[in-house]
Amino acid sequence: MNGKEFIKALNHIVEEKHISKDVVYEAMELALQTAYKKNFDSKTNVRVEINRETGDIKVFSYLIVVEDVDFGTEEIDEEGNVVKIPPAINPDAQIILEQAEEIVPGIKVGETIEKEVTPEDFGRVAASTAKQVITQKIREAEKNSIIAEFEGKEFEMMLGLVAMEDNRNYYIDLGRTRGILPKSEIIPGEEIKMGTNIKVYITKVENQTKGPLILLSRKNFGFVKRLFETEIPELQDGTIELYGVAREAGVRSKVAVYSNNEKVDAIGACIGEKGCRIGSILKELNGEKVDLVLYSEDPAEYIKNALSPAKDVIVNIIDPVKKEALAIVNDDNLSLAIGKKGSNVVLASRLTKYKINVKTLVQIQEEGNK
Repeated sequence: MNGKEFIKALNHIVEEKHISKDVVYEAMELALQTAYKKNFDSKTNVRVEINRETGDIKVFSYLIVVEDVDFGTEEIDEEGNVVKIPPAINPDAQIILEQAEEIVPGIKVGETIEKEVTPEDFGRVAASTAKQVITQKIREAEKNSIIAEFEGKEFEMMLGLVAMEDNRNYYIDLGRTRGILPKSEIIPGEEIKMGTNIKVYITKVENQTKGPLILLSRKNFGFVKRLFETEIPELQDGTIELYGVAREAGVRSKVAVYSNNEKVDAIGACIGEKGCRIGSILKELNGEKVDLVLYSEDPAEYIKNALSPAKDVIVNIIDPVKKEALAIVNDDNLSLAIGKKGSNVVLASRLTKYKINVKTLVQIQEEGNK
């Protein structure tokens, strides 16, 4: 392979793998250095230099100037065994100052003497030997590049293609790599079809030996948060803020919002004209119910709003430090406030960060008479 062919091949790799030219050059130089040492029995240190314009490859052997050759030392460990400490520099790559001055007058300790040792047939030998090393380095660089790209997307939502499925997971094509969507992390009751596009929330990005691990979810509360931020322009420009999300996937989510502009209705903006905005979100959530809760700095008011769809709720803050509250409702609203299997009050507690006890006036009176 001549220099021009090498540069052409290099550019192809860089474009295809989306990695830095510097990384590829460094991998090539390391591979060629290894190939030279292996095939030409080099005992001295060598370095390989690739001309990044012409593609020409040159090999240089070098000697480091030292006061005395360091052959390493020996030490006695705690158990009385002799432990050999290797030298910092290969003894074959060292030359004492006196000898070095005969070659290069005026040279100093720490400097190097170099000599080009490029064999005539080095290109052929190096190409066959370096292939495996280069492939490995390129894979490592590609893996690191993918990790760097997706680290900034952790806790974000992406659109991917459902590519594969096994007993436990769906594998989602995210472009340069695939993420894992466990079947335990899909919305209960939803059907995932192969070859379709799907929105997913990235919960974890981890660099593993075999490659990047990207875990996905549609069940995480963050998925609902990102859906709202995508669908509601006022959330994107800061007119409305999303204060919090509490979710029981497939059943109900409670989303607390408030407006920074008194002229903008936070809940109305989330619903949209004829329910178009919230409709898109509900469709993505496979029919999961969503309660829009108006956030208030007054804990009692906030808890009252969070217990929707229950109405006529009276809230007393029992202990602001321990964050305990009593919600008083009439008989007609008791089941709504508590929710099926207690889901409504549990979600309201998660959203407001208060332990909420729901009772009717009759229950309170009966407890008082005991």
